Amino acid sequence: MIRILAVDDDLHMLRFVAGELRQNGYQVLSAETGEQALALLGQQAVDLAIVDVMMPGIDGFELTERLRADYDLPVILLTARHHIEDKERGFLAGSDDYLVKPFESRELMFRVKAILRRYDHPENNTLMIGSLTIDLKSYELRSPNGLSFIPLKEFELLALLASKPRHVFTRDAIIESVWGIDFQGDEQTINVHIKRMRTRLKDFAPDVKIVTVRGVGYKLEADS
Repeated sequence: MIRILAVDDDLHMLRFVAGELRQNGYQVLSAETGEQALALLGQQAVDLAIVDVMMPGIDGFELTERLRADYDLPVILLTARHHIEDKERGFLAGSDDYLVKPFESRELMFRVKAILRRYDHPENNTLMIGSLTIDLKSYELRSPNGLSFIPLKEFELLALLASKPRHVFTRDAIIESVWGIDFQGDEQTINVHIKRMRTRLKDFAPDVKIVTVRGVGYKLEADS
C-alpha cells in the first residue's frame, strides 16, 4: 500500500489532507512539525511527502531539502501565498509540485497520483501474505477458507501490518497510521483490535499470525 507523509502545523489542514488521502486508499503518517516528520521517517518508509511551507522550526523549504537529500522522496509543497519567489524557492529546494491554499481535494489527489506515476509507484490494490489476500480497493479478505469483510479499523490495522511483513510496528506508529494524530483514546484500543484480529485469523488464515514484540509493538508473519 502507498504510504504518504503529511506535514502541516495547521491541524485543520492536516486533518483535511490526511482524511482525503485515507478516503482514497492511502496510508498516512501525520506530523505537525518538520522535526516530527523526520522522527516518523526513522520508523517507517513512505512513498511521497506533502509538506506545508510555513512551519516553526524546520520550515517546508528546509524539510524538502532534507527529504530529497536523505530519503530521495518526492514532495508536494503547500502554501497560502501566491508569490512566484516562493514557488521558485520550493522548486530549487527539490519539490516536485506546488499547491496554493485553499485547494480542492480532487486537485490534490490528481497531483498525488501524477507524481506517484512519475516515480513509478503503481497503486497496488492487493497485499498478500501466506494464504491471506487483502484487497485494498474492495476491503475484502480472501483465503482458501473463503471471503470475509471486517470492521474498517481492523482492516486498516491488518493492512498496515501486512504492508511490511515481519517489520515491527511500534504502538505509537500504529495509532498514528490507523487512528490519526487527533486520536483521543488509549492503548487499550489497540489491544482490543489485535485480539479480535487474532481470533479472526485463527480460523480464516491460520498460517498468518500477529506476533507481539514485547515492549515495542507488533508484526505480521506467515508460517513457512
